[in-house]
Amino acid sequence: MASAAEQMAANLSWATLGKATELRQRIFFTIGLLIVYRIGTYIPVPGIDGTALREFMDSASSGLGGIFNMFTGGAISRMGIFALGIMPYISASIIVQLMTSMVPQLEALKKEGEQGRKKINQYTRYGTVVLALFQAYGLAASLEAGNLAHDPGFTFRAACIITLLGGTMFLMWLGEQITARGIGNGISLIIFVGIVAEIPQALAQFLASGRSGTVSPGVIIAVIFIVIAVMAFVVFMERALRKIHIQYPRRQVGMKVYDGGTSHLPVKVNPAGVIPAIFASSLLLLPTTISTFSGGATGPIMSTILAYFGPGKPLYLLFFASMIVFFTYFYTANVAFKSEDVADNLKNQNGFIPGIRPGAKTVDYLDYVVARLLVVGSAYLAAVCLLPEILRSQFAIPFYFGGTSVLIVVSVTMDTINQVQSHLLAHQYEGLIEKSQLRGKKRGASKGTVRR
Repeated sequence: MASAAEQMAANLSWATLGKATELRQRIFFTIGLLIVYRIGTYIPVPGIDGTALREFMDSASSGLGGIFNMFTGGAISRMGIFALGIMPYISASIIVQLMTSMVPQLEALKKEGEQGRKKINQYTRYGTVVLALFQAYGLAASLEAGNLAHDPGFTFRAACIITLLGGTMFLMWLGEQITARGIGNGISLIIFVGIVAEIPQALAQFLASGRSGTVSPGVIIAVIFIVIAVMAFVVFMERALRKIHIQYPRRQVGMKVYDGGTSHLPVKVNPAGVIPAIFASSLLLLPTTISTFSGGATGPIMSTILAYFGPGKPLYLLFFASMIVFFTYFYTANVAFKSEDVADNLKNQNGFIPGIRPGAKTVDYLDYVVARLLVVGSAYLAAVCLLPEILRSQFAIPFYFGGTSVLIVVSVTMDTINQVQSHLLAHQYEGLIEKSQLRGKKRGASKGTVRR
């Protein structure tokens, strides 16, 4: 039999959305900030030669520059003020989280609760400034070396660095505001909107290549079916759960004895969501970032790295898969599903797993279950991200139809819809509570009238 929450979720409608004032405000706030982000991708960095930039990006769009352009929502191809995108913040988050698990001081700071979390977030912001500063300088040097600046020199570099650094910090602030006051994860939504906004143009170019004979009609039909199949597979795997049985003992309240209840602890097959794919993709952009410091005149070592780590190359695929597996385990253990916290919550609620003692034994059992679930979860993420990449490298398929982009679009959409449903359910619960309170007041008032 369906629970009360499931029955309420089944009765959600547009009328319920119209009555949820706070939810509407959150949605409009999120849409407004995302519109601001899209406008910023079209505001160019001062001093850029637009014609030369378009010619350069047309030649570089087939390599890692195309991936970078996808994650920046096309801002790098237009050299907008958000050309660095949100990747410096993601890279800083990776570094801080890795250091948190290795440095005892940071690990102790993380256990301090809300205050510790605020300090760690502050360190992440400082790291974002440092990484964005270096990347902005490298990008400015590359623009000068590629003759893409009208007036190269110190003034251009300073203006370019300040603009790009300010754009990245503003994007970071936008993402945090969306997460706190809007709907969904702000960082993921920024990447999501950047990908979705460029899909129509990529689709038009792909179909145009079919009309010109560059890609056969059979390949176009096959790509469409593959994308649909990958989307369905992602939805299925993101909804897959492993339910751990939870038992609650009998309890006595006054003179009454209540029977112990049963429940289940849902553990997703992929608790980390889309984060491992984003982290791995950001690390793959590292060779491109480093090469910018040489001003286009890359040495033999960097040329070899760029050649072997090109999209579709064996080392690229191997590194991509290994990073996805690593970040799936790492992010799940440190952020998405902390076994110690779950075991403590069960112990505080007098719940236990049948046959498992509370405390350390429960933690070990949860680690055992999650570790084996992540074998399937990490393999699923790697397969979704790599299989379309292999097909894309063999055919002239845009980056926007690759596994990473499809995974991000589907996962962020599902996560946002789930948050909207959670807010609607909370609104319905509040309405039921208010109705019950009003009924109680009316009954009290009627009794007082009879007594008179």
